[in-house]
Amino acid sequence: MQASLRLLGRRRFLPLFATQFLGAFNDNLFRNAMVILVIFRIYADETKEAAFSAIAGALFILPFFLFSALAGQLADTTDKARIVRIVKTAEIAIMVFGAAGLLLGNIPLLLAALFAMGVHSTFFGPIKYAILPQHLRADEVLGGTGLVEAGTYGAILAGTIVGGIIPAEWAAAGVLVTALVGRVTGGMVPPAPPEADAPCPTKFDWHIVRASVRLVSATMHIPRLFLAIVAISFFWSQGAVLAAQFPPLVKNVLGADQSVATAFLSIFSVGVAIGSVAINRLLKGEVSARWAPASAIAMGLFVTDLYFNTSSWQVPPGPPSGLLEWITLPNAERVMIDLLGVAVAGGMFVVPLYAFLTTTVPKSETARTVAANNIVNSGAMVFSTLLIVGLVHLGVSVAETLLLVAAGSLGAAVIAWRLHKACD
Repeated sequence: MQASLRLLGRRRFLPLFATQFLGAFNDNLFRNAMVILVIFRIYADETKEAAFSAIAGALFILPFFLFSALAGQLADTTDKARIVRIVKTAEIAIMVFGAAGLLLGNIPLLLAALFAMGVHSTFFGPIKYAILPQHLRADEVLGGTGLVEAGTYGAILAGTIVGGIIPAEWAAAGVLVTALVGRVTGGMVPPAPPEADAPCPTKFDWHIVRASVRLVSATMHIPRLFLAIVAISFFWSQGAVLAAQFPPLVKNVLGADQSVATAFLSIFSVGVAIGSVAINRLLKGEVSARWAPASAIAMGLFVTDLYFNTSSWQVPPGPPSGLLEWITLPNAERVMIDLLGVAVAGGMFVVPLYAFLTTTVPKSETARTVAANNIVNSGAMVFSTLLIVGLVHLGVSVAETLLLVAAGSLGAAVIAWRLHKACD
């Protein structure tokens, strides 16, 4: 643990960590401020609220599906630090439009900025993992990956809380300031030039469909990578469903206000951060999937218990409950424990799988491997969120969608077990 934390004092790690932290913070400050504004202040219809939450999540993820192949090619053939500076500059421009959307309460403008932030994150995504084997020693990669994940979810926690409690006008200023600071830290990332055996940058395939198909095909035919990517996709699909359903679940099932929705997202973020750091301690720096099957099963059990708690929830009469009032209700503590348990198990599940992706391929291929993973992950997440929209319109309750997450945990456990047996 201490060895991993010492990385935070190293220039080869700290600027990247800070840049990723600020980017994740800004994403969630903007997204949560947008969701709170729309669901709690603009819409007053349960079906529209659930659909908007899911569509917003899908719009943010769609660029990963469309542009990850280009992002992976670019990251493996160009200095990754230079790309960081470019994408962080673009974030400033995007947040100008996002801030305008928050100030005007303009839903199309908000969704357009959200999609653009998805594009920004698509090009940054392969770098934050692919640069680690380039800047860290082999025995530091798992710890570094865990810190990146923990920092990401710590940033999600902070962005979620801030976005949920400050007025939209303050959020508009906040996203601009954060983007500017992120550009400063991004400029401090040490050079990470292409490896000697990296492909020629002039051989780019700019056809996004063909490039995506080729990249995924070239990666997924390798059994160990196939299993790791499918397992990670299960995790992100489950996370997408949970994140999309938290606000409508809180408002329409639990009868609570936005402070409870923010608390739910915060608990989830803290849990993933805890799991991300704890798994490095359990594995002692070794990249292994041996804890992944048990972690997936634990996720499923906690989600199942969460379903039973929420499906039988009795909403007290009167206006929506605030956080201090809600936590005194029967079974509220059990709901929060379930959320924390899901998140801790999720962090323990996914961190070794990301480290596995970046340490079992040549360094010249890490960004494209992560990009292939992002394509498959995003496709699974978009499919799962659209499925939720369809189920809600067919009359499936928000609480019942949790059963879909629990079923996905069983699939994740089977895939993780196969990976463990094949590679450990």
